[in-house]
Amino acid sequence: MSTRRTPGGGADAVLVVIPTYNERDNLEPIVHRLFAAMPAAHVLVVDDGSPDGTGEVADRLAAEDERAHVLHRTCKAGLGAAYVAGFEWALTRGYDAIIEMDADGSHSPEDLPRLIGMIGPDGTGADVVLGSRYVPGGRTVNWPWYRALLSRGANTYSKLALGVSINDITSGFRVYRREVLETVRLHDVASQGYCFQVDLAWRAVEAGFVVVEAPITFVEREVGSSKMDAEVVREALVRVTKWGLRRRGHQVAGALRTLRR
Repeated sequence: MSTRRTPGGGADAVLVVIPTYNERDNLEPIVHRLFAAMPAAHVLVVDDGSPDGTGEVADRLAAEDERAHVLHRTCKAGLGAAYVAGFEWALTRGYDAIIEMDADGSHSPEDLPRLIGMIGPDGTGADVVLGSRYVPGGRTVNWPWYRALLSRGANTYSKLALGVSINDITSGFRVYRREVLETVRLHDVASQGYCFQVDLAWRAVEAGFVVVEAPITFVEREVGSSKMDAEVVREALVRVTKWGLRRRGHQVAGALRTLRR
């Protein structure tokens, strides 16, 4: 079966990577919405051995539709590891645009044609498009106040610590041109939780790729529970602080070298 299809967007072959852990009730509806919004796109479900039967649902969807694929992993090893596995699967099969999207319905598949269109044809446009809650036109729906406060705080802290102009660097709804994922050394990305999003976006900026934000409406999940916990928050805080200090150290070292000349 060929994976080279023309979805009518800004890339020749599009794959949506959806990591799952206990998303049995959410997976089928989101995949159907995805195919309705982008009939020529493919989807890869990366399931981390969900005990609730999510993997079986994914297998059934793949058996029913050649656009659906499944990558089974034996244990829950973190969001970052799941995405790296999915990205490598996509790159070895020739996809030109690779998309991150959650299974829980918080990301609207109907936004994808607009996001992919910003990548642009023939190598023009952006290299990475982030679906952003924190640019004009972006918003969140049904989020508890503490989640909204945590998200805003994390994004503001990351923006200041890393010196980037991205307002929603933690967004998990994004489109990558394949060249970005081929360049940023995926195996060096150590972040396993939601800090993976910060890590990869920052690497893209540091590598000189064009990263833009597009407004989206983020809707809190209706079924299941969030994977965000204290350990995820701790990892993000520690790693972003280390990266920020390292960045500031490089700036100071560069300034000292300039003074000595």
